[in-house]
Amino acid sequence: MTETLNPAQLQAVHHLHGPCLVLAGAGSGKTRVIVHKIGKLLQTGLEPRQIAAITFTNKAAAEMRDRAKALVGARAARELVVSTFHSLGVRILRADGTRIGLKENFSILDSDDVLGVLRDAGGTTDAKLARGWQWAISLWKNQGLNAAQAAAVAHDELEQTAARVMQRYEERLNAYQAVDFDDLIGLPLKLLTRDDEARAKWQAAFGHVLVDEYQDTNAVQYELLKVLVGSHTPFTTVGDDDQSIYGWRGATIDNLKRLPQDYPRLKVIPLEQNYRSTGAILRAANHVIAKNPKLFEKKLWSEFGEGEPVQVSECDGEEHEAERAVARIQAQRARGGAVKFSDFAILYRANHQARVFEQKLRAAQIPYKVSGGQSFFDRTEIKDLCAWLRLLVNNDDDPAFLRAVTTPKRGIGTTTLAALSEYSGQWKTSLFEALFSPGLAAVLKPKALQGLHDFGREVNDLEHRARQTTGADDARALLLGWLKAIGYEQHLHDNEESEKLATARWSNVLDFVDWIARRCGGELTQEGGTFETERQSVLQVAQTISVIISLAERGDEQDVVTLSTLHAAKGLEWPHVVLAGVNEGLLPFKSQDDEMTPERLEEERRLMYVGITRARTTLAVSTLRRRKRGRETVAGVPSRFIAEMRLSEGVTKEDPRERLRLLRERLAAKPPAPVGQDA
Repeated sequence: MTETLNPAQLQAVHHLHGPCLVLAGAGSGKTRVIVHKIGKLLQTGLEPRQIAAITFTNKAAAEMRDRAKALVGARAARELVVSTFHSLGVRILRADGTRIGLKENFSILDSDDVLGVLRDAGGTTDAKLARGWQWAISLWKNQGLNAAQAAAVAHDELEQTAARVMQRYEERLNAYQAVDFDDLIGLPLKLLTRDDEARAKWQAAFGHVLVDEYQDTNAVQYELLKVLVGSHTPFTTVGDDDQSIYGWRGATIDNLKRLPQDYPRLKVIPLEQNYRSTGAILRAANHVIAKNPKLFEKKLWSEFGEGEPVQVSECDGEEHEAERAVARIQAQRARGGAVKFSDFAILYRANHQARVFEQKLRAAQIPYKVSGGQSFFDRTEIKDLCAWLRLLVNNDDDPAFLRAVTTPKRGIGTTTLAALSEYSGQWKTSLFEALFSPGLAAVLKPKALQGLHDFGREVNDLEHRARQTTGADDARALLLGWLKAIGYEQHLHDNEESEKLATARWSNVLDFVDWIARRCGGELTQEGGTFETERQSVLQVAQTISVIISLAERGDEQDVVTLSTLHAAKGLEWPHVVLAGVNEGLLPFKSQDDEMTPERLEEERRLMYVGITRARTTLAVSTLRRRKRGRETVAGVPSRFIAEMRLSEGVTKEDPRERLRLLRERLAAKPPAPVGQDA
């Protein structure tokens, strides 16, 4: 089962009895090591349910489970605890959250739900201000701080205000019997730290814990792992100090420093053989990251040979840079062979850099996707309406209830919802079911009860009509009439920072209504044309909306060029990579008011390292002679990271003759324009 592993990987797989840090360099086969170690643990007699493998994304968890299935079989893989930190937190709280005062069916608020609660807690309609509070509160929670502790460490009046809002926000979450994303780590830690019985139960549940991407853990995740494994459970952490790039969202490289201190018997095993990139690319990466202080020594190498030199090109400006990237893609494809659009990625430091690349790719009729870009279905106004539709389909959906009953506002406040939540928890019902309970009158004032009953009747009436309504015109009329009845358009104008933004959001709502109506009329649009299908009721479309959204957002199999920030590109790889905008001020990133501390510069250098190591076969790095900064055009200074790649040691600047050759190939590949049209 382990014949394909190299000696370092084998050592990591066979170290079963004690704490272990697998120092996994970029492209060194870390997932393969984790999966084979799971197989080895099963061979030693552990049951699948006694093995926990913790990742950072649902996608990574799904990939790990699929690879485990191929190695150990479907039955064993199904019983493994393969999850994210947050889904493990949900598992713990669903089982034992009542021990810290949560009801069994507590609600989990998404980011938009949290924003609404924060606006209410802070008494503001300013979304930008509320988002600032949301960011600050999340960072404090990731450090394990409550509102009082946050107030004690607040640096200025803005943070003091955020700490006060945090106190009111936490009171509302308690009243609603709801938790946010950060609570899914903090509350399990609180439970296991304070409750001896619960701690003993969960420590006994696992015979081995494995944690992927360990360098991305924050302080609370470190403590949760520590209390989960206790003093006896062996664990394996897999990470790379050279790829720690999420300090801005609470991750701390100090967790890697603490491991040897907290676990003196820690076995450190470096994985240095790279299975992704050529020697030229790895040499550039090694040179750059060598400038950072090292926690653990390692140096990547591969057996793929030298490969093509890394090319560094100077561009006149952003448009010229984008044109060069497009020409490079066209030239690579013109050379022949099985080169697909999906073999290419253009990576950059900041989201705003994507715009000009999108323009040039569209002009060249090259398909692309923006990784991490906001989906239509992620927009606040669409999620508002989806909450109502979810509630029609499932009256027990508490998060949907909380969003619908407060959006738009209808005079149902925190006190009313707190009483309803407490009552539903006492009688173990959903919020919607509790709303119609005869006993609710004993805990609510008549006016508050009337408001809840009015809302309940609205939902039931809409559900009844949605069940009966089919056909595009009737569905459109139903939905527009409902939106008018609840005053949603006015709600947008009352709560947005500008009329222009409110109008744009309302336009999205009308597009969503039309999207549903066409499906009710039996019209399904797919790539290549429009097809007739069976007519559906509005409720039937609502029942399948999550599936439709999932299909609409699928893009993994598409043959498209990827545009991505460096942060979003971590963990991915492509045969051909363009690393764009490698200038001082962009990479490393520095705004005019920021101070470039040594710690920040080290993280930016790690980001450059991540970008370089995404490339398998070719890497092109571009820098700007002139770049835009706000509305100004300023002189571009090449990033210090370019010099750190050591141009004289295998990394070459692009030869003008190579540029001419690329242009000729591009022209040869481009068909002549029809007569009477522009070329």
